[in-house]
Amino acid sequence: MKKAVHFGAGNIGRGFIGEILFENGFEIAFVDVNETIIDALNARGQYEIEIAEEGKRRIAVSGVRGINNGKHPEEVVAAISEADIVTTAIGPNILPFIAPLIAEGIEARLKKGNTQPLDVLACENMIGGSSFLYEEVQKHLTLEGLAFAKSYIGFPNAAVDRIVPAQSHEDPLFVIVEPFSEWVVETKAMMNPALSLEKVHYEEDLEPFIERKLFSVNSGHATSAYTGAFYGAATILEALQNETVKEKVEAVLAEIRSLLIAKWQFDEQALVDYHQVIISRFENPYIVDEVSRVARTPIRKLGYDERFIRPIRELKDRGLPYDSLLQTVAYVLNYYDENDPQSVELHKLIAEEPIKGAISQITGIKDDELISQIERAFFSLN
Repeated sequence: MKKAVHFGAGNIGRGFIGEILFENGFEIAFVDVNETIIDALNARGQYEIEIAEEGKRRIAVSGVRGINNGKHPEEVVAAISEADIVTTAIGPNILPFIAPLIAEGIEARLKKGNTQPLDVLACENMIGGSSFLYEEVQKHLTLEGLAFAKSYIGFPNAAVDRIVPAQSHEDPLFVIVEPFSEWVVETKAMMNPALSLEKVHYEEDLEPFIERKLFSVNSGHATSAYTGAFYGAATILEALQNETVKEKVEAVLAEIRSLLIAKWQFDEQALVDYHQVIISRFENPYIVDEVSRVARTPIRKLGYDERFIRPIRELKDRGLPYDSLLQTVAYVLNYYDENDPQSVELHKLIAEEPIKGAISQITGIKDDELISQIERAFFSLN
């Protein structure tokens, strides 16, 4: 049986990547530091996924085990040394922390003479995740290991999309996911193109698809959350049941469409259909997705290359409208959740600093005109 090593045994790892790998005939070693989950994987060797749709269909995923990388890093290295594929779903900020283990796994493959091509895919909510991971891994490779990696180890970028809401169950392995899923892999960096996974889409150039997803799903979902919060909604479904919120989300997606068409020549009707599907996913009545979950870490979401500021910058550069996105940024700046450290930090910064300075510091924007536009949008709410 083919062997996979997957970093991150959380809901997305089990409920999305794990399901796809299982359905493609892989035995999966989940790597994580969560002892409860790792122990349960080893005790049972299987878990269940529920699809959030009418009938609540369930999928049993078997042939799984867990490795605690905090306690048994040598087991992770051994697993990588014989793996057919390595994947991650741990969060962009954690990638540098697993890079040494992946490097050791590559060195172990070199030592045992395993020249079977291996692809390492960072399935993260970021642009260029696998490329970033490769940069981190290289820091820990010997010269021989680096030469080996350049010949036999690929780090193809990937785009992934599936809503997995925050949830808690008596069974620590059980996970509920939406019916929709999309996993796109960039072929030009693959070392093992012969290993083609069912339910995974392969593209020579991934960037248009990553931006389509980031600017559509991420921007649209976050707009639903921050706008919904402003109008008093507790869940995404409740937010979109408010016609004002829904109209604002649709207006943001219309601006996103204009950018994607101008930049990547996407077909307009295809994008309209794609965005209608996205909104229907947000409105799934079988998913309870808290506004607080989607809106968390607002400072990160206001980053220079993130889901709001980057499309605003690029629309401005092209002379295209971005008023709805500006208003959403104002909703983010207005958002407050005492249980979210970044929200508290954002609220404090805005209270203590001149607003223009706070906007520049948070977003990284140096364009005075754009900063002033954001400032006016913010004060229009207050």
